[in-house]
Amino acid sequence: MDMEEMEQTLVFLKPDALRRGLVGRIIGRFERRGLQILAMKMTRLTEEFAREHYAEHRGKHFYEPLVEYSTSGPVIAMVLGGKNAVRVVREMMGETFGSESAPGTIRGDFGLSDRYNLLHGSDSRETAREEIQRFFDDHEIAPMNMDELEWIYDLTGSEPV
Repeated sequence: MDMEEMEQTLVFLKPDALRRGLVGRIIGRFERRGLQILAMKMTRLTEEFAREHYAEHRGKHFYEPLVEYSTSGPVIAMVLGGKNAVRVVREMMGETFGSESAPGTIRGDFGLSDRYNLLHGSDSRETAREEIQRFFDDHEIAPMNMDELEWIYDLTGSEPV
């Protein structure tokens, strides 16, 4: 099997997801889809960490409220792995704003706010690598479980399908 097909992506559940008791329901969606949880921890983002994480938005009207919101309570950070994990997670999350997200997506099913949007997911492979390194040390990330993959993908060929 070509392990290049398997991606890792960072997801973190934001303070509103935790406060609303949606953690299990959201994580369960990723697991049911077949994504593997390779790392997970609850933490609280410092202001400095949040500012670094969201640096690309510095100067935009929503930057300061985003930093305040992200640091207002604990978050649960995860590394998820699977084929096309970045794209799959982004599609599962829905649009940035809950009010614009389709039913069936996480934000579409659980959110209406244009500010409190439940979770963050990496937007590219490159960003995923950077964000995973920001949140986790290498020794905190488990390898993909090949036994589980045999029940998620057809691995009889040269690449998973």
